[in-house]
Amino acid sequence: MVVGAFPMAKLLYLGIRQVSKPLANRIKEAARRSEFFKTYVCLPPAQLYHWVEMRTKMRIMGFRGTAIKPLNEEAAAELGAELLGEATIFIVGGGCLVLEYWRHQAQQRHKEEEQRAAWDAMQDEVGRLALAVEALQTQVQQAVAPSALEELRAQMQEVRAQLYVREGGARSTPKAVSASEKQAAAEA
Repeated sequence: MVVGAFPMAKLLYLGIRQVSKPLANRIKEAARRSEFFKTYVCLPPAQLYHWVEMRTKMRIMGFRGTAIKPLNEEAAAELGAELLGEATIFIVGGGCLVLEYWRHQAQQRHKEEEQRAAWDAMQDEVGRLALAVEALQTQVQQAVAPSALEELRAQMQEVRAQLYVREGGARSTPKAVSASEKQAAAEA
């Protein structure tokens, strides 16, 4: 997903940069026309930029302690307007990136919440199914118990018949039947 989104992000950034260029050009024109804007907004950053740039170049070339002359007012106003235009483009592009990041984070949170909700729903379903399985197992055990009881009764009757045969029919009638055996016979 990130691979497919990357070219779109580049395209979006390029489009916003192209749209913000006319805005930057208008700011440059206003900086050139307005004396207040030129004096207090454009000149100080331009002079600072010129001083840092020249100081760095001089140190790279090995000149230390050299005094740096400030730019003339017209060149400084032009440089300040250019810096202001580029700063505008950079701020608009950076704002777009921040907004895209926030949007992406919101989507991630939403996706995680959906996954958490689905997980909770599955856990609830598993719990419900476990209860259903327990109920079915109880029903099966209850259904199996009578058949086991029937098997025991049949075995008891076989044992009685074998005892009757072993005694050789000495008795014509079997012994008195106990109360539990009467109840078992009645249930059968």
